[in-house]
Amino acid sequence: MTDLLRFLDTEDSYVLERLREHGESWIVGGWVRDSLSGVEVGDLDIATTLTPKEVLNIFPRSLDIGANFGTVGVRLDDPGGSEKIWEVTTLRKDGGYGDGRRPDNVSFGGSIHEDLSRRDFTINAMAINSDGEVIDPFDGIVDLKSGIVRAVGDAEARISEDGLRVIRAFRFLSSPNKVRIMDESLTSAISKNLGMLDSVSKERVWSELRAILSSRECIFIVKEMSESGVLGALLPGLSVNLDAKMCEDYIVNLALICSNDGRSGQEIGSFLRHSLRASNDEIGFVSFLHGLMHADLDNSESSIRRFRSFVPNSRQMKFLDYRHGIGDDVSNFSDSLHSVADLKSGNAPLVNGVLLAEVTGLEPGKRLGRLKAWLHRIQIENDLQSADEVLEALSSLPWDDTPQEDWLPLSWP
Repeated sequence: MTDLLRFLDTEDSYVLERLREHGESWIVGGWVRDSLSGVEVGDLDIATTLTPKEVLNIFPRSLDIGANFGTVGVRLDDPGGSEKIWEVTTLRKDGGYGDGRRPDNVSFGGSIHEDLSRRDFTINAMAINSDGEVIDPFDGIVDLKSGIVRAVGDAEARISEDGLRVIRAFRFLSSPNKVRIMDESLTSAISKNLGMLDSVSKERVWSELRAILSSRECIFIVKEMSESGVLGALLPGLSVNLDAKMCEDYIVNLALICSNDGRSGQEIGSFLRHSLRASNDEIGFVSFLHGLMHADLDNSESSIRRFRSFVPNSRQMKFLDYRHGIGDDVSNFSDSLHSVADLKSGNAPLVNGVLLAEVTGLEPGKRLGRLKAWLHRIQIENDLQSADEVLEALSSLPWDDTPQEDWLPLSWP
């Protein structure tokens, strides 16, 4: 297994060498798992016999990111160099988990085997020593090759220690390590301990769920989460769509999960805002997609022009992914979206309020503003190129004797 060390870059090797000048150190966690899988490795985490104080003495620019729990964020000595951070944690034995997230107390010391025994899943409970040898007391390599997520030791004990593990277990089903099976005892422990999710911040839940919804195996994992009761615990009362065609966009996939629910886009947005701690932009996007679930996919040139003008570029293809995901045929609309020429004069209104007031005699106010918006819609629909063309269109509109509520502003659909 010594060839695993080839994945270390120069800075990784330097940090390990400096630590090993003063005590024993091991590579642990996800880096070991990913290097064994042959996938791109992430950040390097290190376990050591050194205390946090000793680590800080070796690397004075390091950050005290959890020294009470034995963790230091190591930074290199040169302020002008790399700003990469290595999490270095002292070998430890945890006390009880009173809050369902963090140990009540931590004792430093013990062996690397004891340190690994307190970790969550077998595929994360491996280490690499200074000779490049893999320490694997819980058969993580076997589980990794078999594609299984299995708890270290007793599954119920591991889940009852930390509520985050309830959802984190499913995230490993979305990893590039080809892990696709949940151990039965772990699934059972999760279903029996759904209440542990209450101890996890909604921000952290959303972070894990976002990673799951970004994977190409998304629908398979969502079904597993639904069967175990986790999805219902995270999104209580939601009518979940388990038959949607998922993509790799987490926001579109979240909207697809919600697409069987009869609530309005605004109501779904309020529900998600309460259930998750997603950003306003993310919630707004899901609300936007949900509200357009039944919009007519009119592929006429006028409709396509309004769609392009009204829907931001960043949302256009995602809207098509969403409608495709709920089973709609979007091929004609997509073809028209690519074939209709760009607007000759762009999206901005060609007639401003000052000019329109002069022509119509209307005073500044809601009626003038609504008429300006109506003309803008007509300009976009017909790809008008000049203010004169827009004012010519005005002459055929019943703007002087109809209520302004009947004047359609630029919108889609």
